[in-house]
Amino acid sequence: MTDLTTTYLGLNLKNPLVASASPLSKKVENAQKLEDAGVSAIVMYSLFEEQIIHDSLELDHYLTRGTNSFAEAITYLPDINTYNMGPDKYLDHLSALKSAVKIPIIGSLNGVSKGGWVRYARHMQDAGADALELNMYYLSADPDLTGPELEDNYVDLVSNVKAAISIPLAVKLSPFITALPNFARRIATAGADGLVLFNRFYQPDFNVDELEVVRTLELSNSRDLLLPLRWISILYGKVEADFALTSGVHTAKDVLKAMMAGAKVAMSASAILKDGYERIPAILNWLQSWMEAHEYESIKQMQGSMSQQSVAEPAAFERSNYIRILNEFRDLP
Repeated sequence: MTDLTTTYLGLNLKNPLVASASPLSKKVENAQKLEDAGVSAIVMYSLFEEQIIHDSLELDHYLTRGTNSFAEAITYLPDINTYNMGPDKYLDHLSALKSAVKIPIIGSLNGVSKGGWVRYARHMQDAGADALELNMYYLSADPDLTGPELEDNYVDLVSNVKAAISIPLAVKLSPFITALPNFARRIATAGADGLVLFNRFYQPDFNVDELEVVRTLELSNSRDLLLPLRWISILYGKVEADFALTSGVHTAKDVLKAMMAGAKVAMSASAILKDGYERIPAILNWLQSWMEAHEYESIKQMQGSMSQQSVAEPAAFERSNYIRILNEFRDLP
């Protein structure tokens, strides 16, 4: 039988389909349903930096920088009391999940400053997390904050968190980095065992009748796969880290593409939220059947097989392909 096993962050997983950070992990019974349906690991929803603000005076520097440049900016800070569990309840819930399921549980921290992160990273480790995902969700609105300064802050944060824990560390990156390959390598050198591509930044909209800024939250679709697919294909073999592809994983073909690009796992939440837990065995069964039909013996055999360093036309991932596509449109009537 085709071998679906993979390794990610040093964890031996039964297949490459992982439940990404989402409300799906907020209830123990839902985590059990995810395990029964077939996912190989669960990333918990994030513990936000704002939730541990009382332990992180340094955070004020990051939250207030640039807010005056956009009058509505400060209103985007979530009401943490209603949005999510506090840090202590989060840790208790992490322990409860570990007791309820046999698959790995990956804790998730969302923030940008050191503050309480180092301490809570250790707390997550002590609560039983098999690994930690550091979710870097920070939108710079300050014209005085340079790209190198922001990147240095990120690298410093990763280094400090990694030094505080013994469990594996993954870092969830934003696609909005000027020189992503260099930054990815710096993050890996700072101690990240894995890179998760990409963090989705939810975009505000305008209500032109009420003259209000509207918060939007849209689930992903398979088209969202293309951005992380391209960058994992480029980074594979150039950066020493395990790659996880997230955003746009809805079908077995999406999982196949992620593996061929060079990912160790494909993370999904929107597909499960849209279609229910039965989507998980449907993906895994189709994946198994496709691999058998195409004579693949294992997931590991295909990982990286369509990366930039493996394909016949490496330039397909770069600027020359953009020019080629435009030339094709030029011939249309």
